[in-house]
Amino acid sequence: MKASNLTKETILNLGTESRKFPEFRVGDTIQVGQVVKEGNKQRIQMFKGDVIAFHNKGISTSFTVRRLSADGIYVERIFPYYSPLVDSIKVIKVGDVKRAKLYYLRDKIGKASRIKEMVLTKEQKAAKKLADADHVAPQEPVVKEKEEKSKEEESKS
Repeated sequence: MKASNLTKETILNLGTESRKFPEFRVGDTIQVGQVVKEGNKQRIQMFKGDVIAFHNKGISTSFTVRRLSADGIYVERIFPYYSPLVDSIKVIKVGDVKRAKLYYLRDKIGKASRIKEMVLTKEQKAAKKLADADHVAPQEPVVKEKEEKSKEEESKS
């Protein structure tokens, strides 16, 4: 049986509903909340580390997080972006890197494996806040316009 009106791009994007996660990139330090089921109980386990890879492939999109655990051993976990088990993502630090994949960090130990933090100027922070406000707030003015119209109609009556 043939897929009549489906292309490779549409097949890859099937089932990719919008997730309400903040935007993050390779090099950022993030905290991932993962749902863990133990018997009848369900809890959220946090995994904090650096994003060393991001694979963008439709519904199969995933990202790799690397963290330092006990005794100086690094642990990497691959999280599927669209998995229902990934509950939340919080960006802790924004990293300043020049590569798409940070696999070279696997060979580094101690301070050499740190990622430089991106430092923003006051102007850049203000521009970012404006962009975030513009991105979130388009729904609010619509409500205000409706309220203003209803007030104008009441005053005319």
